[in-house]
Amino acid sequence: MSAYIPYGCYWSTPFAKWQGSLANLNALQLAAICGRTALERWQFPMEQIDLGILGVTNPQKGAFYGLPWVTGLMGIDRVAGPTIQQACATSVRALQMASQEVDAGSASCALLVMADRQSNGPVVYYPDPSGSGGYGITEHWVPDNMAHDPYAKNPMLQTGENVAARYGFTTAQQNALKLRRYEQYMDALADNRAFQRKYMVDVPLSDSRFRKVTGVLSSDEGIFPTTAEGLAKLKPVKEGGSITFGGQTHPADGNAGAIVTSRVRAREFSAEPGIEIELLSFGTYREAPGFMPAAPGPAALQALRRAGLNVGQLDAVKTHNPFAVNDLALAHDIGFPWERMNNYGSSIIWGHPQAPTGLRGVIELIEELVLRGGGIGLFTGCAAGDSGLAVVLRVTDARIR
Repeated sequence: MSAYIPYGCYWSTPFAKWQGSLANLNALQLAAICGRTALERWQFPMEQIDLGILGVTNPQKGAFYGLPWVTGLMGIDRVAGPTIQQACATSVRALQMASQEVDAGSASCALLVMADRQSNGPVVYYPDPSGSGGYGITEHWVPDNMAHDPYAKNPMLQTGENVAARYGFTTAQQNALKLRRYEQYMDALADNRAFQRKYMVDVPLSDSRFRKVTGVLSSDEGIFPTTAEGLAKLKPVKEGGSITFGGQTHPADGNAGAIVTSRVRAREFSAEPGIEIELLSFGTYREAPGFMPAAPGPAALQALRRAGLNVGQLDAVKTHNPFAVNDLALAHDIGFPWERMNNYGSSIIWGHPQAPTGLRGVIELIEELVLRGGGIGLFTGCAAGDSGLAVVLRVTDARIR
């Protein structure tokens, strides 16, 4: 594989809490505004983009037109490409697709736009004239799908409980991990959010028609202050279970994006030409029905094998962890200490907007490796349907220090 991400050519918005500041804004229109702002800030040569990939999980008004609508709003209305939906694995799948296109020579510079809004999700009506009384079927897109997997026949929470039972994880273990993740997130806020400012863009707030800017969202909204004492007071959500509200993430809204291109062009576009970000390999795995949080481990090991690497060669690990049990299971399965994963934060703290979640994790992984002076990084996470995806990347820093 010969695909690269130019250093600095990526962005994420802050993530806003459920029914918060971004709840009334069409996620695709907002992503186009944020993406165009980021590209203009980089002074990126827009004419170089010859492929776009849009990731969106929760339908928005106008989403039928997908990527071409978004690129049109961004001022690059001759750029086409697919729209993909794979829940929380959407970002990694998009990175893989872009890498394959660049590697095959069918694209030279791909733009990824990941956008989602958990808030105010659509209510879908499916006509069914043969149904009782001729009535159709109504689906509340977000809560109904969180509450019921049509294949595994369980809610998302049950997958966490199933994995906790498989490994014997206790509430106390989950609380310890959650507290550690909160402390790591606090590191990202140090020195006036110095770490987050490396990649995070402000979000203009407006009415739902984007007519007038009424404010700006500059930092994550809805972060829950976390203490050992507070976690210990929480009871499991499910009777007889082990997962409390503290042991899981919260729904959120936001968007993220990145450029994927060749090595030569990555050097040309990079904010620091001495820094290279090479996408090495990808992995995917599907667990037994109802065991979603256990899928990232096998996906990660597959990606490492494909890269010709082992766990001992990893310098940093980042995860999408909707449950604390995700990281506990991953540590058990691959032999990487959970205490060392997710420096500077993860989705169990900053929320879960679906499609952009993984890309923000990858971006933070890159920035952590740059601070280290380079190294090998792994991102992995689970997704609806008991699946897991992983990506292994290498950051090389040849700058003279």
